[in-house]
Amino acid sequence: QVQLVESGGGSVQAGGSLRLSCDASEDIERMGWFRQAPGKERERVACHLRSPSGTYYADSVKGRFSVSRDSAKNTVSVYLKMDSLKPEDTAMYYCKTSCLVADNEYDYWGQGTQVTVSS
Repeated sequence: QVQLVESGGGSVQAGGSLRLSCDASEDIERMGWFRQAPGKERERVACHLRSPSGTYYADSVKGRFSVSRDSAKNTVSVYLKMDSLKPEDTAMYYCKTSCLVADNEYDYWGQGTQVTVSS
């Protein structure tokens, strides 16, 4: 079973920055960041692919968010750097052991970290 622990959330004013971290107990090929705001559907925000190396960003965050990873022996940390934050970025942010929106029995999720952006 893969364990994921997110951290780095908080409250910031619009235009500010935050850096989220997701520490995984295994070095997973594809790691995704998702978010869900109250009353809204879950949204895929960004994804990092280990091999071949690649990234994906939702249109709503392109140019403002950046995803990266730091692999150590059998573990990985995936980061989501968020700049120029907007109130509409307010949500619970989760990392997942997949870049797919749909879930399957092999996926794991972290507990989430809250991001609140005030205007």
